[in-house]
Amino acid sequence: IEAKEILRIRHQLNSIYAKNTGQPLAKIEKDMDRDFFMSAEEAKEYGLIDRVIEER
Repeated sequence: IEAKEILRIRHQLNSIYAKNTGQPLAKIEKDMDRDFFMSAEEAKEYGLIDRVIEER
């Protein structure tokens, strides 16, 4: 039962990422399946963040 719940939550989270980033759900699922590291600029291009703050 716990495994089913984990899969359900993972799908729900991936759907939210897809909706908010504009990336296809299949790409989100592939990228989130394993560790997926990116730079701040890559995160911006991916749609995860709006902007990169260069200085404080």
